[in-house]
Amino acid sequence: MYRRTSVQDGRVNGRQTARMEEQRSKIAVVVRDDLAGWQRLNVTAFLVSGIAATYPETIGVEYEDASDVRYLPMFGLPVLVYAADADAIRTAHRKALDRELGMAIYTEELFATGNDVDNRAAVRAVPTEKLALVGIAVHGSRNAVDKTLKGLTLHP
Repeated sequence: MYRRTSVQDGRVNGRQTARMEEQRSKIAVVVRDDLAGWQRLNVTAFLVSGIAATYPETIGVEYEDASDVRYLPMFGLPVLVYAADADAIRTAHRKALDRELGMAIYTEELFATGNDVDNRAAVRAVPTEKLALVGIAVHGSRNAVDKTLKGLTLHP
């Protein structure tokens, strides 16, 4: 589905393919609107890490300032963040599953765990339709992501 690119000496192999991918896809995060501010930020950070880990082609190249200090690369495509209530997140989750979009999830139970092993066990213990979602991140074609999140409002 996606062509992987690699970074060497600050340049992307297949730069044209990477630009085309950037133009055709996007990342979107939906966080529950009743979370505390720090929780929304925390959930967003965790969710987008799943996108970066799974879709390396979404990552641009390193940054470098005028003093030749190098910085880590970031996403090379749009990332939109939405806020929604629990019902709207469940609806978006179902639509994303139906469209087979790449998706990361964050559930209420993950606030009480302290490590990745327990996080995965907490999610594994709950059937899909009963997940207490507090956030999702999706990656896919702009059209599919837009249709999946239609009607949601951007995070303030």
